[in-house]
Amino acid sequence: MSCGEPHEMDCSEVLDHLYEYLDKEMPDRDCEKFKEHFDECSPCFEKYGLEQEVKKLVKRCCGHDDVPSDLRSKVMGRIDMIRAGGVTPEEPAEEDAPATGPRKHLA
Repeated sequence: MSCGEPHEMDCSEVLDHLYEYLDKEMPDRDCEKFKEHFDECSPCFEKYGLEQEVKKLVKRCCGHDDVPSDLRSKVMGRIDMIRAGGVTPEEPAEEDAPATGPRKHLA
């Protein structure tokens, strides 16, 4: 997605890291760059607003459920692996891969 206007940050880069911005998981200096981009780019600002509302809705509807600690640690481990380039998001991690035993050949 691009609005067609030149910006310091490319629209696709902003949208790729939108949830990091929404979740306040980036350094303050990067947050300032995102805020500048949203001030200049109405399509990205619109997407930001939409995703912000989705987060609020999910929190309101699902925010009271307890998350099992082992699930949280698996998800965080998976995120760390993806960030380190160990696996792609579509590729199962070793611990997530189905166990395979000896294969039986059908004749």
